[in-house]
Amino acid sequence: MMVAALFALARLLAAPAGDSVPAVTVQVDSARKEVVVRAGPFDLPNMPPMDDHAMMDHGASHDTPVQRFTWPVEGWFRGFKLEVRDGTGRLLPRRIMHHLIVVNFSRRQLVYQAAERLFGVGTETGDASLPATIGIPVEPGSEIGFYVAWHNDTGEDLQGVQLTMRLEYLPRNQNPRPLDVLPLYLDVNLHVGGTNTFDVPPGKSRKSWEFEMPISGRLLGMSGHLHDYGVQVTLEDVASGKELARVTAVRDAEGRVSKVSRHLPGVKGAGIRLKAGRRYRVTGYYDNPTGETLVNGAMASMVGIFAPDDLSQWPPIDESDPTFQRDLASLEIRGLASEGGDAHHHREHDR
Repeated sequence: MMVAALFALARLLAAPAGDSVPAVTVQVDSARKEVVVRAGPFDLPNMPPMDDHAMMDHGASHDTPVQRFTWPVEGWFRGFKLEVRDGTGRLLPRRIMHHLIVVNFSRRQLVYQAAERLFGVGTETGDASLPATIGIPVEPGSEIGFYVAWHNDTGEDLQGVQLTMRLEYLPRNQNPRPLDVLPLYLDVNLHVGGTNTFDVPPGKSRKSWEFEMPISGRLLGMSGHLHDYGVQVTLEDVASGKELARVTAVRDAEGRVSKVSRHLPGVKGAGIRLKAGRRYRVTGYYDNPTGETLVNGAMASMVGIFAPDDLSQWPPIDESDPTFQRDLASLEIRGLASEGGDAHHHREHDR
């Protein structure tokens, strides 16, 4: 693709001379039905412990550029297991990986003209697997990318860090054939190619975004992402005002978020029906006890498992679309500007 080729050239021109790029290797473990992706080594200097607000304000993370590989198997993606080790093989705490985002450049998102985010992991996210009855179709040869924001607060510099992603799949001959599902990402403040952070005033507050569904289908499962002091994210029908889905934060006494709930209404039931042409609203709720406005201190999103009525109606990629081009451009320069001290890497991390 011409756009992808131009951005690949831009990446080469922007990379500092002599810098070593961590390698990516891909192996297929057919016995375990896993695509094993290893990336590294990464050298991570120690950083002071910081909350999400401080990280957004001061950029206390080490962003990697987008690293790419080609999806090697025919079938369905269904889950992931992540592991981080240092150069000696010692298992490291997952919290040093503030977030990891995996992108499928070969398909777009449903409600945004942007590349599909296959899955995202934050400090509050554990390993996850879909039931064997459903799966995300991924064609062999699809271009997959991923990037990490590291935040090493272990008290020591870490050398030779290796990331291992075990990406679970269902083979094409799976019987019975799983139901096709795709990721649905809904953010209260996403500017594609830019930021999705927003200010949180003292006390209770909320921020919403409305959208129209392009196609019909069923929401089979959902979780979300919230920063500290986040309470919940809801999805409602605009016309009726009826709440359709809710994910809630697990917080400590000070309001710090440790995880966000997961729900699977489509496992034992029909799921939540979403209709083409109908308007919906996603809302993030915060309760900030600090007495100060947290500038760019919040994010709020709901991520779902969506089963379209007709997969062939999924909106195609339009490479000429300016919004899609902005998305690609923002991905191509991730991690490059930040290594020169720029604050660009404050931009979205869970789209």
